[in-house]
Amino acid sequence: MVKKMNTKNRIELYKRLVDEYSNQLPSVMNDDFLDWLIDEGFFTAPASRKYHGAYEGGLFDHSYTVAHTLLEITEKLDIEWEHPRSPIIVGLFHDLCKIDQYEKVIDVEGVTYFGMDEPKGEEYHFEYSTDGLLPGHGEKSVMKLAQWMQLTEEEILCIRYHMGAYEKDTWDYFDKAIRKYPTVLWTHTADMIALKVKGV
Repeated sequence: MVKKMNTKNRIELYKRLVDEYSNQLPSVMNDDFLDWLIDEGFFTAPASRKYHGAYEGGLFDHSYTVAHTLLEITEKLDIEWEHPRSPIIVGLFHDLCKIDQYEKVIDVEGVTYFGMDEPKGEEYHFEYSTDGLLPGHGEKSVMKLAQWMQLTEEEILCIRYHMGAYEKDTWDYFDKAIRKYPTVLWTHTADMIALKVKGV
């Protein structure tokens, strides 16, 4: 389980995953894109304000877990994707919208000791940021990711509808999406397994 590692370890875990699947993934996932992910807070942002992954780095921990869960489901159930890279792209970046969604509020200052990356004894919570420029959830993730790589329609729909039936106002679109691409449903399932079963 990746829960509560430090930022450096999270970045190394990302690099190892990209290296392992480098023959399938777009080359942009190294270099400039990685620098952008670091700068935007992908490895330090929480996954939520008070629910799953409501800690510094929770966004990456959750996203990494969803990617691995999608890979496991794909292999065990022999699920076909249009592109073999898709479980990783969809899993890692389905919640990319959250990189600028929260801001850290320090309640108690911590102490950073020599040779340590993160302060000890710090207490904090997260609030919604008012600086974001794009609303939405799945749509925002697609828009942010599409700045860096060309996505297949399947990847777009998996990311857009990964919330499944939790988005009641788009139920008809979700239903159409899973009829065209059953992987949309598997993406939602992997997200729920990460949240409800694996606890990340």
